[in-house]
Amino acid sequence: MQGAAREELRPQIDEEVLRNVAEIAGRWKGRPDMLIPVLHEVQEVAGNGIPKEVAKTVSEAMGVPLAQIYSVQTFYSFFSKEPRGKILIRLCKTAPCHIKGTKRILEAFERALGIQAGETTEDGLFTLETCECIGACDVSPAALVDDTVYGHLTEEKVVELVQALRERADLDGGA
Repeated sequence: MQGAAREELRPQIDEEVLRNVAEIAGRWKGRPDMLIPVLHEVQEVAGNGIPKEVAKTVSEAMGVPLAQIYSVQTFYSFFSKEPRGKILIRLCKTAPCHIKGTKRILEAFERALGIQAGETTEDGLFTLETCECIGACDVSPAALVDDTVYGHLTEEKVVELVQALRERADLDGGA
């Protein structure tokens, strides 16, 4: 998803969201060692991404330089400056998983979702990403869907998984 369409997915970062972010980050003022847990919590509050205004609020509330926040945010694949879908699907792109067929599984996800890796579905429900090791080599090919590992994936299992995730989202009220 590109440009304006992607921008529409961005949740409104209003004063209430920024107050929540400041409250979360403010609990750890002077504790830069807590930046990663704070960013995880803040990212949930801010709609599965940490845009510039949220990063600035964290910086001010924690007393951590904005450059340090950007450094952490861009180093770790679990953080994003861009809006992402409600459901985040990650596939490992390292050699061991590649050997076990992750490329074929990635292509199956792309077909099932109608997007390429790095994109978000038009309805804002799914984002598909590749990343470094998800720690599931023993069950690869595997996907990390939000915080749950789905292992021993086949192309058929991918179609079933995407359908089950869509149905669950519909029951929960959609994107």
